[in-house]
Amino acid sequence: MAGNAKIRIAYGVMGYGRGHATRSAAVLPALSAEHEVTVFAGGDAHDWLAPRFATVRIPTLGYAYAGDGRHSPSRSVSRNAAPLADLLFGGPASRRLGREFAGRGIDLVISDSEAFCHRTAQRLGIPRISFDHVGIIAWCRSHFPPELWLAGSRDAVVYRLLMGTPQAILISSFYPAQPARAGVQQVGPILREAALARTPQRGDYLLAYFNKGEYQFLPQIERCLRLLELPVVVYGTARRGTSERLVFRAPSEQGFLDDLAGCRALICTAGNQLVGEAIHFRKPILALPEDAVEQRLNAHLIEQFGIGRRGDLRRLTPSDVDHFLACEDQFRRNMRGLPGDGRQAALDTLRALIRRLAPRQQTRLAVRGSARRGVPST
Repeated sequence: MAGNAKIRIAYGVMGYGRGHATRSAAVLPALSAEHEVTVFAGGDAHDWLAPRFATVRIPTLGYAYAGDGRHSPSRSVSRNAAPLADLLFGGPASRRLGREFAGRGIDLVISDSEAFCHRTAQRLGIPRISFDHVGIIAWCRSHFPPELWLAGSRDAVVYRLLMGTPQAILISSFYPAQPARAGVQQVGPILREAALARTPQRGDYLLAYFNKGEYQFLPQIERCLRLLELPVVVYGTARRGTSERLVFRAPSEQGFLDDLAGCRALICTAGNQLVGEAIHFRKPILALPEDAVEQRLNAHLIEQFGIGRRGDLRRLTPSDVDHFLACEDQFRRNMRGLPGDGRQAALDTLRALIRRLAPRQQTRLAVRGSARRGVPST
């Protein structure tokens, strides 16, 4: 890529939860300084990224929940039927996205588990880079425990069906996995600048985080936390203020990172991004995965690597928390051997892939240069 040529990049971000947005926000400032980047996201990701970056709203696929905090298959099918049909058969939203890509002269798509950008780019012949964590179940050799093998194999097929096969695959993960095909690259967790700027301390409180607290902060979870002898700071619910030992906080990037860096241990749903930040701060993890295979696999590997315990959102007891805390020093020691911050490696890899996969930029720049010099293009 000659000189200071800028590639026009569409950066798609899955809108379900905040983990995809958090990972994307850690690399977007550097990419935006070097290229013309437009973010395409819906749901939680749009709300989180739009104040920070140029962001276009798109549909989002996601789970629907039953009253007990479990995923509801029937409600999920109903919720996703229209956007899924649009995605698979090129409906109005897909066509609008295609017009956005054409109008902006998009040269390259980077997607964090965002299917609309993947399929639109595929239809238009735009090269694609997959950069996420979920791809670890689709593009790496199976590392499912026996109880997850069938569901994991199903989800791997669904992921490949929705996303297609991109030209390049980059996976960020708190644990290593063996690629199942050539060209799959892996880096460690992507840490934000704000996380790297904080020094961890061992506080006297627990931090609890629920990515969909309106469904996951169940009455039995609240009873369990109230019976603990430690204060608990809670994120992810609509509640605010202090109630006995529970402190309910509003979403806040800076506040959450302060509480994560300063807590004694973490109780949370098992998203890869938060697990990676907890490992960075050496915070033992009591993982309460939601029904998704990826989260259940993350929770299984948290136990396998000895950095925490796996619990149950619907049956957590104070005894479970006590047994978890009894091993916290061992959990901290075991975190030392896991992958560290992968942001710089990810940026270096993305830069190399952008140079390799955006050849149309060379032609466009040549045409622009010829036009400025009054030379007819051929």
